[in-house]
Amino acid sequence: MTDVTVAKEDAAPVGDLVVLKNVNKHFGALHVLQDIDLTIARGEVVVVIGPSGSGKSTLCRTINRLETIDSGEITIDGRPLPAEGKELARLRADVGMVFQSFNLFAHKTVLENVTLGQVKVRKADKKAAEEKARALLDRVGVGAQADKFPAQLSGGQQQRVAIARALAMDPKVMLFDEPTSALDPEMINEVLEVMQQLARDGMTMIVVTHEMGFARSAANRVVFMADGRIVEEAAPEQFFSNPRSDRAKDFLSKILHH
Repeated sequence: MTDVTVAKEDAAPVGDLVVLKNVNKHFGALHVLQDIDLTIARGEVVVVIGPSGSGKSTLCRTINRLETIDSGEITIDGRPLPAEGKELARLRADVGMVFQSFNLFAHKTVLENVTLGQVKVRKADKKAAEEKARALLDRVGVGAQADKFPAQLSGGQQQRVAIARALAMDPKVMLFDEPTSALDPEMINEVLEVMQQLARDGMTMIVVTHEMGFARSAANRVVFMADGRIVEEAAPEQFFSNPRSDRAKDFLSKILHH
């Protein structure tokens, strides 16, 4: 890590990229995010785990404003989340998102899926965008599928295209919301391997997942949520070998001993 000292005058401190302060969110009477404080450093891989209904996906979706919050604040790279309009589109380009369902455009080829945002949002030249798209498709191991349509690909291939599409925007941070939960078991690893490589390459990542092996090997920090709160956060070795809270001990005993 060189040249970390050259922060721009108006930029956030070099360390912190995503900061949530006292964030609250309700769905009707349900308080799904309760006083969430979370800071993600540049280049950090944070894996969010916890039982179903704990608020993990909602947390993920507030960071690119797919869900609005009721109170608190979220900043990305020192700037508050914009409410709507062009600023929001720009933010969404800075915050890559990979969903459980692949959300690819069915009527466009794989190449077109990865090129579209670059041209529309980033105003890239079409030829340059296609070159970049092909390089990214190669990087995630689906270069040979560029001219096919999503329906002609396996789930694992589609999810890798979705990752390439997010990367094509040069995001500052990547959000993954249970990216392998819709996949057949044999396809899970091919997606996790791409994510592992991204982590090694220094991409800032927030990953909601049930894949504990990935959490152990790729995360810098594990955030454990239950009932809308962050109950515990720790380095993976510490969390998996010696969780502090009873809630985390209970959760781990259920999932690690089957």
